[in-house]
Amino acid sequence: MNPMIDKPLEYFSQWIPKRSDLLKTLEAEAQGEQIPIVGPVVGQWLYLMARLHKAQRIIELGTATGYSTIHMALACRQTGGRITTFEINADLAGRARTNIAEAGLDQWVEVRDENGLQAMYVMNEPADMVFMDIEKEDYVNALPACNRLLCSGGLLIADNTGFKDAHAFNRAIHEDPTWESVNIWSFLPGHSPEHDGLCFALKR
Repeated sequence: MNPMIDKPLEYFSQWIPKRSDLLKTLEAEAQGEQIPIVGPVVGQWLYLMARLHKAQRIIELGTATGYSTIHMALACRQTGGRITTFEINADLAGRARTNIAEAGLDQWVEVRDENGLQAMYVMNEPADMVFMDIEKEDYVNALPACNRLLCSGGLLIADNTGFKDAHAFNRAIHEDPTWESVNIWSFLPGHSPEHDGLCFALKR
């Protein structure tokens, strides 16, 4: 059997994706202000998932300063898709709009400063990708709306599923036959926290 590499955490920390100066600035701001962001590894993962899924309509719950939104918007620029992202904190939503505009991606993004969980329950336009990064106890409450809005084969991604408050969601999506899901515990350099879970699920 081929031996594993030595010191894998240090080894894989070398392969953090390249990103723009703007994204590096947002990372520094997040660290200084204790704003949780997905970091460059999960950000690139979201970009790749949106590209591979050829996403045309993405819903994001939890914009913060727009870090994850920018990654998915870069994919939308390639696919011709569009993101509706919800941030309940009006100040953060305003900062996100500024950052997204600075990235030259505002034509692919609508930032709404409102409760995304409540908004989803009155939305009717179908989506083909949802990314959740809100209060973890709310994930399970968002699941019925995700199920209703996502097209068959639609992709749901949930961040921070290693948090205790995500347990009800983890159990619900694992047991629900309308989803094909996998929950992965990972080392995620630059993520908050760096050891955490991510759930990927396809609606049947």
